[in-house]
Amino acid sequence: METTDEATMSKYYSIEPGNFILAGEAAEQIKKILKQLGIDAALIRKVAIASYEAEMNLVIHSVGGRLILNVNPQEITIIAQDDGPGIKDIELAMKEGYSTAPDAARELGFGAGMGLPNIKRYSDRFAIQSAEGEGTRVEMTFYLS
Repeated sequence: METTDEATMSKYYSIEPGNFILAGEAAEQIKKILKQLGIDAALIRKVAIASYEAEMNLVIHSVGGRLILNVNPQEITIIAQDDGPGIKDIELAMKEGYSTAPDAARELGFGAGMGLPNIKRYSDRFAIQSAEGEGTRVEMTFYLS
């Protein structure tokens, strides 16, 4: 679904849990859109890293979710939202190297415990909400000026 007006452009990406073949495609599409909009390459790199980390978290840890891209003249916002299972201890999950990734993800080279810390590191503004059994919402904002 895409909506556009003179101030805001939005794009919605459905992320399938456990699908490592398609993992990263939404982040790549976001990167392409930002290039087409003429966004600075250094900022695109930050957004690409953070959105890829968020997408991988959805693939590895959720039962399904979505990435939502919003671009307006002041900022780029990406929301990663899933439908569960939620994060038991957000403070622990924010520690570099801490991971609850299953062996199947680790065998593919994912699950190093850097997803949330990298999202926070590359975002200008970062917020996370989660409740065990209810899902997680991560919002990352990148300022254009």
